[in-house]
Amino acid sequence: MSQFKALQVREAASGEFEQTVVMRDISELPEGELLIRVKYSSLNFKDALSASGNRGVTRKFPHTPGIDAAGIVEKSSVAEFRAGDEVIVTGYDLGMNTAGGLGQYIRIPAGWALKRPEGLSMREAMVLGTAGLTAALCIDKLEQAGITPDAGPILVTGATGGVGTIAVALLTKLGYSVTASTGKAWQSDFLKALGANEVTLRNVLAEGVEKPMLKEQWAGAVDTVGGDILFNVVKSLRYGASVACCGLTAGIEFKASVLPFILRGVNLLGVDSVELPLVVKASMWDKLSLQWKLDSLESLVTELQLEQLPEALGKILAGNMVGRVLVNLD
Repeated sequence: MSQFKALQVREAASGEFEQTVVMRDISELPEGELLIRVKYSSLNFKDALSASGNRGVTRKFPHTPGIDAAGIVEKSSVAEFRAGDEVIVTGYDLGMNTAGGLGQYIRIPAGWALKRPEGLSMREAMVLGTAGLTAALCIDKLEQAGITPDAGPILVTGATGGVGTIAVALLTKLGYSVTASTGKAWQSDFLKALGANEVTLRNVLAEGVEKPMLKEQWAGAVDTVGGDILFNVVKSLRYGASVACCGLTAGIEFKASVLPFILRGVNLLGVDSVELPLVVKASMWDKLSLQWKLDSLESLVTELQLEQLPEALGKILAGNMVGRVLVNLD
């Protein structure tokens, strides 16, 4: 088969960006050592940005987004992979300026792919996807900074999003006391079912932007939103505590001072899952397939086909998506 289905984002004459499902030819894919038949992908905030024409994510259109893919190698020009190998691909340039996982085939450098860990199916790997990898990296960084389950409450901001939901579930599995923050009050029961001990509303966390310091509350935090809420979290960390920062839905800037850092010795830890060395990604996927494996994955996921994605991408941009979106490309 030389043709395959893919979501294509195209700039219309009006300047608006349209998403449609088209047939593409494998010969149109970029050069690469691995040709992969994609079985599952997922939706992330970056995919929604690419699909809306954000040139900070994707420079040239038409384009197929999709920063995640799990599938089967059909052709390999390197010894490390053979036809039939099941692989996971997340990050690097996939779905940004290289045709991504929202198409039934991708062709990529071998250095972007990992063989599927035995403890995860391809479907489970894409329920996790970049969001699950990022959540795991955040928790791993917090633990490297010395945080333990008996330290006190851990805050998760943007808790109904992809990274947030998995972070809540993972922290709960590891024995932490979790406070989930969201702007969606009606999702409190959902978050408590994932394991959150408490749910606090986003507007509560936003109070006190003008103050240099806030009351000590959190033994640690996973922040997925950025903006002034992130620095409010920094200002309310307990002495010596840390926040792992991985998102920007509330903005890329915040009002800051050095006071929390020099008076309480707190840490702001940046987390990237895109250009991370493959060996580090592999170690996280091993954790997610073994000691950190979640039994609650299906409660997090909505499964969609390619034709349903334009509406779902709009919901992500509007902040109305809850949990993870799995894309079935079979």
